[in-house]
Amino acid sequence: MKRLLDILGSGLGLLILSLVILALAWMIRRRLGRPVLFHQVRPGRQGRPFRMIKFRTMRDAVDADGQPLPDAERMTPFGRWLRATSLDELPELWNVLKGDMSLVGPRPLLMEYLPLYSPEQARRHEVRPGVTGWAQINGRNALSWEDKFRLDVWYVDHHSLWLDLKILYLTVKKVLIRDGISAAGEATMSKFTGRHE
Repeated sequence: MKRLLDILGSGLGLLILSLVILALAWMIRRRLGRPVLFHQVRPGRQGRPFRMIKFRTMRDAVDADGQPLPDAERMTPFGRWLRATSLDELPELWNVLKGDMSLVGPRPLLMEYLPLYSPEQARRHEVRPGVTGWAQINGRNALSWEDKFRLDVWYVDHHSLWLDLKILYLTVKKVLIRDGISAAGEATMSKFTGRHE
């Protein structure tokens, strides 16, 4: 049932929102340039890598050594708006349709975090990663890493069709009030450094 919900939800979402997606792509092309899409390898179910796609939200600004500037310096007001409205996540519906992701599940983080998890935290990879999840409706990026992982594992142990529908409903509500977009003092979320519970 979960996979059926993912196929129907992502397919309908891509169809209904196709004009919005095209308009956003045009706006990003004009304001941020190419590429319009941001591709990054992330860990999926059981930690298997897949290529996640999102709309680009940052400038390609680098320092004198050619290294990317901090997120706060590369983020534009337009990029902040995309993130605040979660419109940058819309291309992930394609990942859901392909089966790399689910509509609901722990958010896919960075590959470099895999060896840093405690055994309990690593359980977040027992299910497909999601476009939204239990942690996203309970604080999103305003949560500490420890709290986020605790909520992710709670979802792994309790996920059901009805819980997924509840999370999807509450996600829409969270997006409308733009709650928990970034961590305190950060443009997005600070990096996970392997602090364990």
